[in-house]
Amino acid sequence: MKNKILLPIFYLPPVSWFSVFLNEDNEIALEQFENFPKQTYRNRAAIYGANGKLPLIIPIRHNGKRELKDIEISFAEDWQKLHWKSIKTAYQSTPYFEFYEDRLKAVFDEKVSSLLEFNLKALKVILRILKTEKDFQLTGEYIRHPESQDLREKFSAKSESEFVMEEYYQSFSDKFGFIKDLSVLDLICNIGPESMTYIKNIKPD
Repeated sequence: MKNKILLPIFYLPPVSWFSVFLNEDNEIALEQFENFPKQTYRNRAAIYGANGKLPLIIPIRHNGKRELKDIEISFAEDWQKLHWKSIKTAYQSTPYFEFYEDRLKAVFDEKVSSLLEFNLKALKVILRILKTEKDFQLTGEYIRHPESQDLREKFSAKSESEFVMEEYYQSFSDKFGFIKDLSVLDLICNIGPESMTYIKNIKPD
């Protein structure tokens, strides 16, 4: 019998999120009815830049709506161009960036006003790069105490990841050391086809 897991919907999620999401023993529901919490991976991703850990934050349009499914992205600034430039600068010297570049760039080519839709679109791109599929469903309502294992608050953008991960070579690790549990982008660009094997070997805390 599969474990029922309730996960948040993130922007280019951290590696630990994928270790839960892609676990074959887990049946996944993604939460779309929660009140949007600030300063989380729902609208930010962490990459490895030339000066260390670099957050990429999607600006949110303040429309008075609270539920994640209704959250709209602000295009007051060209954040897509800025995010892509940051990603390219951070990873263009990695072994696999050039191989995946066109597919990754496609994430930022189209304006999608819904944060939920944008994150799901980006997720599909990542799954294609990883050459894997995963069935999941979106929640139909908000349940405060679900029967599923509730991991909506499990992955913190503000504190160190509790997941145990093997070190792999990163572009700037000679300068700052290994930084674990960044966006899955970091893993894909650095170890490419080995990413799925790496994700499957991650141990929870």
